[in-house]
Parts: sequence; structure tokens; C-alpha cells
Amino acid sequence: MERIFKISSSFEEAEKWEIEQEIKMSPEERQEAARILKERFYGKNAPDVRDIK
Repeated sequence: MERIFKISSSFEEAEKWEIEQEIKMSPEERQEAARILKERFYGKNAPDVRDIK
């Protein structure tokens, strides 16, 4: 995933830009971002929550 940054002049401008970027993401890009965040937080060997009973 490519890191993109933008210098904003206010928090409101930064928030608006971030929301626009998220809206422009395809479903595949969103799933990839979620997978990367999951691996960073839980590690690569985290159990699938659907398998836990």
C-alpha cells in the first residue's frame, strides 16, 4: 500500500481530505488496508474470529 500524505492548513481540511481519500478507495483497496492493519495489530498468526467458539 502506497503511503500518501498532504500538508493541510487546518484540522477540518485534513479531515475532509482523509474522508475523500477513503471514499475513492475500491473495495479491494479497503480489504487490503484492513488486512494490513489487522496484521500490524494482531500479528500474522492471529486466529480468525469466525473459527473461535
